[in-house]
Amino acid sequence: MASSAAPPPLDDRPLAPGLYVVATPIGNLRDITLRALDVLAQADLVLAEDTRVTAKLLRAFGLSAKLERYDEHGAERTRPKALAALAEGARVALVSDAGTPLISDPGYRLVREAWEQGATVYPIPGASSVMAALSAAGLATDRFLFAGFPPPKSGARRTFLEGLAETRATLVFFEGGSRLAASLADMAAVFGPREAVVARELTKLHETILRGPLPELAADPRFEAPRGELVVLVGPGEAREATEAEVEAALTEALSRLRPTEAAAEVAKAFGLKRRDLYQRALTRK
Repeated sequence: MASSAAPPPLDDRPLAPGLYVVATPIGNLRDITLRALDVLAQADLVLAEDTRVTAKLLRAFGLSAKLERYDEHGAERTRPKALAALAEGARVALVSDAGTPLISDPGYRLVREAWEQGATVYPIPGASSVMAALSAAGLATDRFLFAGFPPPKSGARRTFLEGLAETRATLVFFEGGSRLAASLADMAAVFGPREAVVARELTKLHETILRGPLPELAADPRFEAPRGELVVLVGPGEAREATEAEVEAALTEALSRLRPTEAAAEVAKAFGLKRRDLYQRALTRK
C-alpha cells in the first residue's frame, strides 16, 4: 500500500445516527475520501471484514475506532449487536478490506435488516475495483453486468458462462490468480474471440491492465499464476440477424412439440421477430 500524507482537517459537524456503508481504498491509500474519514472519525462502531486491515487504515490517518469483525464467518454473531446499536441511535460504519462493501462482500443482510427496523442507511461512495476496471477497459459501458466469481471447477464454470453468453452487455468477473488461466480458457471456449480485459493490482505500484481477444489473453503466460484477485471484463457479443434457414429450422422444431400459437411465441422471442408473422407461417406449415 502507498504511504499517506498527513490527514486533512476533519468535518467536526455531528454525525447523524444510522448505518454508513463506507468505501475504502483498493490499494492506494490516497483514494480515501474526505467524507469517509469524517464518518470513520465519529463512528461509534466500525464493522470490518478484517479488523487488522481496517486498524492499519485508521492508523494511517491518525484515527481510532471500536472495531468488530463482520465477515462471512462472524456476521451472524455481530449483526444482532450492530442492529441493537442502531436501534439505540448509534453511528455504525460498515467497511470491507478494500473497495465498496457488499460488492462480492458480506453486508447485504445487515443493510436490509437495518432498513426493516427503521434505521437510515447512508452510502459513502469511493473506490471500487469494478468501476476502476470499467473506466480504463475501453469496452462498452452503457450496459454492464457484474457476475462475481465464476465457479471454481471447469464444468460448472462453463455452464455458468454459457448462461451469460447471450447477455448484450459487458460482463465483469472477479477471479483468483490461481484459477485465472483456466477461467480465461473457458471464457474463450464459450465466448469466442470477444475483446476482453484483465486488470490486476489496480491503483497499486504494479498496476497492470491488458486488453485483447479472449484466446490471446488465455494463452498469455503472464496469467498462469498471478497473485491476488483480478478483474476480468468481457465485451458484449455482436448481435446478428438470424438467417431464414435458422428461423425455419427453429419453427419446424417448435411445431413438432407445440401448438402453432406457442411455437410462434417461442421462436419470436428467441430471434426477436414478430409473433404474428411467425404464427401465420406456422399455420401454413400445419
